[in-house]
Order: sequence, then C-alpha cells, then structure tokens
Amino acid sequence: MSDPSPPKLTPMLEQYLGIKAAHPDALLFFRMGDFYELFFEDAETAARELQITLTSRNPNAENPVPMCGVPYHACESYLTQLLNKGLKVAICDQVEDPKEAKGLVKRAVTRVLTPGTLVEDAGLEAKEHHFLAALFWDAQADFGGLAWVDVSTGACRGIRVRGQMPLWSWVAKLQPRELLLPDHLRPPVQAGDVSTRITPLPVRGFFEFGQAKERVLRTQGVADPHVLDLENKPQLIQAFGALLAYLKQTQKHDPNHLQSFQVIQPGDFLLLDEVTLRNLEIFRRLDGGRGPGTLRHVLDQTLTPMGGRLLESRLHYPWKEPEPILQNQAVVAALLESDASRSELAQRLSTTTDLERIATRISMNRTSPRDFAALRQGVARLPGLREALNTLTQTGQNSDVPGNGSSVVSPSDHGPGNFDDMPPQLLQDVLRTWDDLDDLADLLQRALVDSPPLLITDGGIFRPGYDPDLDVLLDLAEHGQDTLREMLAGEQELTGQPKLKMGYNRVFGYYFELPRSQTKELPERFQRRQSLVSSERFVTEELKELEDRLLGASDRRKVLEHKLFQELRDKVDGFRPRVMRMAETVARLDVWLALAEAARKWSWSRPAVATDLNISIIGGRHPGIEACQGSADYIPNDVHLDDQRRVLIITGPNMGGKSTVLRQTALICILTQIGSFVPAARASIGLTDRIFTRVGASDNLSLGQSTFMVEMIETARILRQATQRSLVILDEIGRGTSTYDGLALAWAVVEELSGQGVKQSRGPVRTLFATHYHELTSLEGRLPGVRNYNIAVKEWKGDIIFLRRLVPGPSDRSYGIEVAKLAGLPRGVVARAKEILEELDAAKQPRKLHQSSKPTRQQLLRDPLPGLGITPPSRENPEETEILNRLRDLDPTHLSPMQALTLLQQWKERLEGDVGI
Repeated sequence: MSDPSPPKLTPMLEQYLGIKAAHPDALLFFRMGDFYELFFEDAETAARELQITLTSRNPNAENPVPMCGVPYHACESYLTQLLNKGLKVAICDQVEDPKEAKGLVKRAVTRVLTPGTLVEDAGLEAKEHHFLAALFWDAQADFGGLAWVDVSTGACRGIRVRGQMPLWSWVAKLQPRELLLPDHLRPPVQAGDVSTRITPLPVRGFFEFGQAKERVLRTQGVADPHVLDLENKPQLIQAFGALLAYLKQTQKHDPNHLQSFQVIQPGDFLLLDEVTLRNLEIFRRLDGGRGPGTLRHVLDQTLTPMGGRLLESRLHYPWKEPEPILQNQAVVAALLESDASRSELAQRLSTTTDLERIATRISMNRTSPRDFAALRQGVARLPGLREALNTLTQTGQNSDVPGNGSSVVSPSDHGPGNFDDMPPQLLQDVLRTWDDLDDLADLLQRALVDSPPLLITDGGIFRPGYDPDLDVLLDLAEHGQDTLREMLAGEQELTGQPKLKMGYNRVFGYYFELPRSQTKELPERFQRRQSLVSSERFVTEELKELEDRLLGASDRRKVLEHKLFQELRDKVDGFRPRVMRMAETVARLDVWLALAEAARKWSWSRPAVATDLNISIIGGRHPGIEACQGSADYIPNDVHLDDQRRVLIITGPNMGGKSTVLRQTALICILTQIGSFVPAARASIGLTDRIFTRVGASDNLSLGQSTFMVEMIETARILRQATQRSLVILDEIGRGTSTYDGLALAWAVVEELSGQGVKQSRGPVRTLFATHYHELTSLEGRLPGVRNYNIAVKEWKGDIIFLRRLVPGPSDRSYGIEVAKLAGLPRGVVARAKEILEELDAAKQPRKLHQSSKPTRQQLLRDPLPGLGITPPSRENPEETEILNRLRDLDPTHLSPMQALTLLQQWKERLEGDVGI
C-alpha cells in the first residue's frame, strides 16, 4: 500500500510555510482574524504545552493538517507559558488592511519572543530583573566580556574579567533568563549548571568586533568607545554588540530604548559571588525556595516594582566606600524618626505604578491605551511625594534613635556610641532635582478618558475636546441612532404609513420596510431594494446619504484614533528621559522607606562605619531566623574581630548555633554596606571588599565532583583571592576525608589565613572558622591573632541544653552522641556509642603541646598533629609502621563497632608486646 499523498496546500498554508521556513526554531503564531493560529508540528507542540484542543484544518481529508489557536486579545498568558518552558515564539501579524487587500492578506513576523526579551507584565516578576545576557570569551587573551540588559527597563551593564571561571561565576550570579554564546563556545565543566537558557549564535553577524563596535556606537549615540568606558575592552564590546544585534533581530527594530551602557568596576563594590549569595541565603534559601528565611524577604518592604528591583541590585552590589553608605544611613535614620512621614510616603508610594517598565513599553511601541492610563496614575503621585519629602526635611532630625548621626569611627574609638547629627543630604539633593512632570500629566489628562479600553481597535480612547475632527466623528457615531430615529418618524408622518420600519444588514445597509399590501401608497422617491414574502424593503437618497456619513464616520473614527494614538505615543516617548529619572528617584525613596520599616519592625540599630579592619558586633542576630521564629526566643551574640582576634576558631556541638553566628556576622556586614540598619544592639564595621563563604556539605555528581572536591575547590578560591579587607566564613573544612588528611588541611588553611602560611605577604584575613577538629584549638597562642571561641552548652541529667551563646575558649567536646540521641537514634545504639567513646578516650595517650607563641617548622615536624593522642611511629619500628599502614587502608564505614574494638585491642596488644610493657 502506497503512502498517502501530502495534502494539497491552500494559498494561506503556503504563505504560512514560507514564513515558518524563515523561523524554524520558533513557534509561529499566525494571525487569522481574531485568533493566532498554529499548524503542523507547531500546533502539536503548542497544544501539548498549553493544554488546549488540537483540531485540524481539513478534518475529512486523507491527511488533515493539525491546527490550534488562541485569541489574539488574550494571548499574553499563553505566550508566557511557552516562554517559561524555554520556547521561542514568532508573532506573524497582518501588515495589510484586509479591506484593501487584493487576494491573500500580506503577513509578516513583527516580533520574535524569547525567554530573555519579554516586556509585558504578564510574563515578568514585578520586583525582579529579567536579564538577557551575552558572553564572549577570548582564550588567547585570557579575557572575557559579559553584557546584560533588562529589556523591560532598558538598563544595560557589562563587565570584563580575566579568567574563564570568574566570567562564568558572574553568569551564575546574574541568572539571566537567556544567555547568548558564540556557537563554537561551550560552558566549561567547572561552571556546572548555570541554570540559564543558552542561545548559540554565529560569530559573523553577532560577535564580530568591527560590526559589534559600530552597533554599540550607533545605538548608544557616541563617537568613541572611551565615552562608555569601553576602550581596551574588545571582548565586552563584542558581547554587547551581540546583544544589540539579537535585539534588532527579535524586536524588528533598533533597540534605541536602551539606557546608557554602564561598565561594572569590581573594585567599586563589595563582591558577593554566587557561592556567597547561596550560602548566606540572600535571595534563596539553601533548599532553593524564596520567601521567608532569606535576607531579601526580611528587607523587602518596598511598595513599588521599581523599588523592589533596586533593592535586588543593592544586595548584588553593596558599596565599598564609606560616603554612600553614610549618606544612605542618614536618610534611613530620618525616615525612621518620623512615623508620620513614613506613613504618608507609604500611602502615596503604594499607588505609584511601574513608571520604568511602562515608559519602556511605550518607547518600544509594545503598548496599549491602559499603559498610558497607568503612566498618568503614576505621574499624578509625584507632587504628593514631593510634599511629603518637603515636610520630612523641614521637620528635621531628632536624636531619639540610638546610633543616629555621623557613624564614622577611627581605630581609637571604642564602639559606635552617640554621634553628631548628619543632615540627610541625599533628600535635599532629591528635592533639588525633583520633577513633577506636570506637562506630561496635563497631556495625559486632556487626552485620555478615565477608563481607556484594552485595545486600540476598541475605540473610545480620547476625551471630547482633545481633537476637533475626532469630536465631529464621535458626535456622528454617538448621535447617529437619534438621527435615524428622527428620519423614520418624519417619513412615517410624510407618507402616512405608521407601520413603516427601519432596519439594517451587512448586505444592503440601512433600509425602510413596509408590508407588501401598503407599498403602492409610497412616493416614487422610495426605491425598492429587496422583496420578501410579506414585505418590501426600500431606500431613499436621504437614507443612503445618512448611511454613508454614519458608516464612513465609524471607519474614519478608527483611522483617526489610531493616528492620534501613535502621535500621543510619540509625544509621551519624548518625556521618557525625565520619566526614567523620576522612576529612579521613586525607587530610591522606596528602598530608603523599606529599610526604615525593617529597622523599625525588627528594632535594628545604626551601625558605625570603621576606618580600620575591626568588626565589633554587640548583641548580633540573624535577620532571617529572627523574622521566622520571632525575637523573643532568639539569643543574640557578640562577635569581635580586631588586631588580637583576626581568626576565630569556633567549636561546639552540632545544632548549637555555630553556622548561625557565622552567617549573621556576614549578613550584618552586607546590611551595613547597603546603607541599612542592622540586627544588633550596637555594631562597628570595618568595611570589607569581599565576603567568602564555605558553609555546609554539597556535591556535584553530574560533574564527577564529590562533597570533598567541591569543598576544596571553594577553599582554593578563597585562599587565592581573599585580601586583608575580606571577610572569610568557613564551616567544617576537611570533614569529607580521613581524619589525618582533614585535620592537616584545616590546620594549613588556618595558618594561611592567619598570615603565617606560604602567602605571608598578604597578612591576616578576618576569619570565622567553625570546626569539630578540637586539635585546632591548640593554635591559640601559637599563631598570632588566632583565638578560640565556643558555643556554650549545659549538661543536665545526661542530656544537653543548647545555650546558643558564643563565649571565649575552646569546647571540650562535640557532644555528637547527645545530638544523635536528640535526633532519635535508637537507645541501644546511643548507649553502645557511649561505651565505645569511653574506651577510645581511655586508650588515648595525650601529650603536652608546645606552648611557644608560634611553632617552628622543626616543632611541627616533631609534633605534626598535636592533640590527637597518638605518638608518631618510629621509622625504626616495623611493627608500628605495619599497623599504621593498615590503619590508613582501613575503611571504618564497613566495620561494626565490635569489629573496630577487636582490631584496636589486637593492635594494642601487639604494640605493648613489642615495647616490653
């Protein structure tokens, strides 16, 4: 039996396939009347992904054409679903008036939607950036460029860095929705899952330097790369140029709505890489979830989408210099002291619309009448915000809030104390440059009705009086029915035919209708148009003339309204630079207010900014944990890092709170450097250039990386990149390997961070080091700046009580068995573990440690692992060497407790016999 012949294609389907051939990687939304239709494989994919009905174009044919569709006026939600699944969509619209078309209506792709190019609110998170990024890597130069843009706001930035892994680290940090790569480039294995959608592009036409440079200069409106700080940054030019080419290809016009390109200078900010953001749960919890438990959730009291996005940026890029920190602290303090001002500002901000994204959609001509109404609402709030700010600045600051004032301390100061008042200079600057946008507000108020329609084609957009020509047409449309009724009443009276009626249909237009038995009495000016079974239909010249006026008015009104709408769009787009400046101002005000609300809600204090490297925190708390469990049950802790305490070795039981103290210290530093108050009774923070974290256990099995390998990779990065101004948070280094290996590595890491290791020229790095290797506590007094602290516990009737307090000194034990008991380990196992622990403790032969402040290399060779209670075997004793080799080869995970005890007893007897005990 032969295969069925392919279906004979109609001209419309031939048109569809011709357009589809130019966009093979996208689903083609083909406009047909009031629907976007999809055919063939696209229809099957869309029906499956959208869970809509799959039909066919010719169901009775031998080979029916699969088909599905969605209403064009409600397509946004469907498009968002497809884009969230990583699919692309090509929008094919009618580019010709069907009434004027000769044959098939012309169609063309007017826009290609991709995961990174959305601008509609339905597909965007209001308070999050939506990045499209492009990466170019030059292996020969060992430099790469990464450029990114939020198409919905026009904000664009980029960075050039040395080394491939730092470049991919930025990709992981930004988490772009779509990443453009040269088609020959693949992410390195070490980059792992960057959790982004990669779109490969050819170098020619996208990344080629000459073309990329020309696009960058033209789009940005500059004559030289120096103006954009892009001189000597060819890789960044290539990445940004590829972004611009991709946007033109997908949006079908030059991306002229983009703001000025900003080059990120890493030295200007406190650097937080993706590992630190994850470990400190800045935006997501360790389980991947958002919301409660994250720092952003605690801080995000913002009331506008613009403020939410700015807060996100602040957390990504905290300041590193004192001036912006202190200026922002002053504004937060001023707002914190005035409940009335905060309340008034919050009320006005809560009804302020997303000026940034609305203005961008208008500029891109991806807009609707309701966008203009939302812009009008947002602009209308500006005068009230200005008045509230005026009241705040005139009221002045009080000294009721502890820590208010100029919070700069020198190394000789002892804590934050009380400070002199510092006026909120930033608020004064804001008011001096404030723009009410009165002229824009007046234009929108005069032009738009109170509730504009969703679509331009619906009509009814403009107020009466906005345009005289439109008023005439609107009058005809509004009063046309009255005129028709008046004409009918006049004809009934003139003809003496009270049964004369008036009707309308699309074929004949308006007509008079009269029963057939009475038609002989009509005047000759009534022209017969249609005969029915029991009646006749007529027209008159007057009726035809009125019909032409009415129907023509409706068509002319639609054409004129579309023209006026485009003219209004152009006028409003001219205000965009001013609107964007005020959007930024409103966002800053929103963030200041949010930080003040958080400080008031959680009783935070204003930290001092120290000019040295010292960190002093009195009564510090973890903001995420406190927000979840409440302040009543939270036990605060003090942390001090100074010349005598540069590296804190923190011991104590699991679940005691070591990791919490580590994290809250880093979070307090971050909060300080975004200009926020902090969860502490008092704090003085020596600013940091970078925060490194190594917390918890994780693996990357897909890359063949064990837990220990991941731990060592992160530790290596810390040791290579940390400076004296960094803050290092380490939790359980060396636990993923044997005891000897792990302890040796942890020991060497402490040496390095204390400034006594190989890289001694760096000096000590501020470090909090939590560990269960109690042998490391012997380093206090031997390495300068190393101090012991522990999380206190209390034993009570065989159980332990976690006191959650950080106190000086080492912990005597880890209380692992007690924690296992709390976890529900069977009683018999717990009891047996205690017996074994007692026997192992009794078998130890602890030796006195060297008490010199700094051990010599010879001392370390003689005493390589002090505190273990095991004497290194003599090289001349073969029995000890054999036992030690067997111990190295032993896998404890495959031994039962009894087997382990038996082995220990056998080895002990052999050793005692050899030494003659």
